[in-house]
Amino acid sequence: MNLTLDIGNTSIKWATFEGKTLKDSGRWTMGDTAANSFQNEWNKLKEDCEQEIACASGDISTLGITPTLLNHHTPLPIKLNYRTPETLGADRVASACGAWALNPGKDTLIIDAGTCITVDFLSSEGIYHGGAIMPGLKINLQALHTFTAKLPLVSFNRETNVPLLGRTTEESILAGTLGATMLALAGFVTAYRQRCPSLQVVLTGGDADQLLAAGNNGWDYQPHLTLIGLNEILINLHK
Repeated sequence: MNLTLDIGNTSIKWATFEGKTLKDSGRWTMGDTAANSFQNEWNKLKEDCEQEIACASGDISTLGITPTLLNHHTPLPIKLNYRTPETLGADRVASACGAWALNPGKDTLIIDAGTCITVDFLSSEGIYHGGAIMPGLKINLQALHTFTAKLPLVSFNRETNVPLLGRTTEESILAGTLGATMLALAGFVTAYRQRCPSLQVVLTGGDADQLLAAGNNGWDYQPHLTLIGLNEILINLHK
């Protein structure tokens, strides 16, 4: 089996695959688990897997795990048309590979709603062309609180019902943050569809559920997109 890990700023998501079939998955939350516990879980997974790969947003040296890390030298099942591949986030690359596995031969826009929100374009020829990076929901909420004198720090959760029209300061902040984000993303989709009418849109990331709750846009929600892409990279490496 293959083991893939998406090591983010607040959590580690993992999945095991038999060929292209996802067999199991899980999440470890940063801060809630000691480094030796990470190592114990890692060792258990490694026992059943023949090869592994990870994408990491930050330093993993203190976590007690030693996966092979995706970098700009790793052979890929897609081509990169990016001026600075050495600065391109490994998670963006892995998600593009996942989108190609799910939608081969189709123009695809990948929206990853994490700490930052990325919007990336993968052409029908399997070429990654780049995209956009914008602040995520939590960053925007934190910025409003940090750079103003009176606005409180509020947060989203899975039960948050965000109104279009806020009738309290807290509701207004949530409505503005989510509304601005959704309008920005809808604008990106519209602009790309003007160039690629048959565009597929794939949504992933930790805040994807909040975006989905804001309205059904016909986007394909794939919570394991990055992990699927990492598995495709492993398969490509061992053809």
